[in-house]
Amino acid sequence: MHYYQFHIGDYASHTRHLSLIEDLAYRRLLDFYYLHEQPIKQKEIGRQIGMREHEQDVLTVLNEFFVSTENGYINPRADAEIAKYREFSEAGRRGAAKRWAGHSPPISPPTGLPNATPIATNNHKPITNNQEPKNREQQRGSRLPADFALTGNWISFCEQERPDLTAQKVFEQFKDYWTAQPGQKGVKLDWEATWRNWVRRQSQPRPSFAQQTADVARLTVPAVNKGPDPVLLKIAADRQKAAAPSLEVLERMAQIKRSATK
Repeated sequence: MHYYQFHIGDYASHTRHLSLIEDLAYRRLLDFYYLHEQPIKQKEIGRQIGMREHEQDVLTVLNEFFVSTENGYINPRADAEIAKYREFSEAGRRGAAKRWAGHSPPISPPTGLPNATPIATNNHKPITNNQEPKNREQQRGSRLPADFALTGNWISFCEQERPDLTAQKVFEQFKDYWTAQPGQKGVKLDWEATWRNWVRRQSQPRPSFAQQTADVARLTVPAVNKGPDPVLLKIAADRQKAAAPSLEVLERMAQIKRSATK
């Protein structure tokens, strides 16, 4: 094989513990294995992959990631990829032979392998001619119908995800917004998923002024009366200590009052 798929995340999760030399050895061993499509002989493998000064590192990687058999070291996962490659190549060869045989006069099919390199998609699966296409309507998406009504599933999600919201009120805002969107912006593949994201993004409702005032009082004033107000107690004590004025004081106050009125 002159091509194989390389899953970066999968490789990194299994090789983070390797040293730089061991990581280099593993990559070169994989390249060697895929290129020759046969078990690796331990003898002189370090020299064959250009790492003769690091024989011990190469052997460490072989023992960890390859399986020792009587025929040499094998890699089961690589063998599975090689088997898929060969099956793909054989199918291509049969198809090419069938097409070439239909010419008049017949033309001998090519002796070399057809281009069997799979074209990787986003999920790293080869595209085949017999793969069923997705529904075109689903691919294009649709607009939210003007007569669309709030469903039970949508209400249940809103109540579970955001019990602080009123589902009907949120839906009215949702519907008004998306039905007013022009062109492609108002087209979605999955309206239920759009509704879930809309509910999650709703901001927390702001409390009214009365609620804010009540919260301030609740946080600053003790909820339980633990006894009489100390200020009131002091006023009562001062009253008990106060004495009535003497006769001399009362007479003096009367004189001051009379002199003030003259």
